[in-house]
Amino acid sequence: MNKTSEFGLKRVIIVALLFMMVGTALELYLLNHYEGTLQLIPIICIGASITTLAILHFHRTTYTIRIYKLVLGLTALSGVYGTFLHLQANFEFEVEMKPTAKTWDLFLESLSGALPSLAPGSMIVLALIGYSYLLLLKQKQ
Repeated sequence: MNKTSEFGLKRVIIVALLFMMVGTALELYLLNHYEGTLQLIPIICIGASITTLAILHFHRTTYTIRIYKLVLGLTALSGVYGTFLHLQANFEFEVEMKPTAKTWDLFLESLSGALPSLAPGSMIVLALIGYSYLLLLKQKQ
């Protein structure tokens, strides 16, 4: 890969990452996704991701790369945990609404419940985009 296309790819990844982080944080804010301690987890992860990305961009060391990887890992885990929490809340609601329904039917209903069950997966995508930036940096060295 030549330097021009590498620079272009790096810029596209950073713009995509920043767009996703800011967009997700804004959406969480607009949905009042900050009322409980657990609801703050994705906001904190996004803030930490933006902060460590800025530090990494201006001061790239082995230490900052490790910290960024840790933050990305925690961000991905927050997506898995958020999916679990959303599904659990939807499932509990469905059990109250249909106490005699089969577990599988309740699970399927909980996928399309009041809380968007798969929305926290965007945190996993955010982490993957961030990791692709690291791979591009590593490739350059």
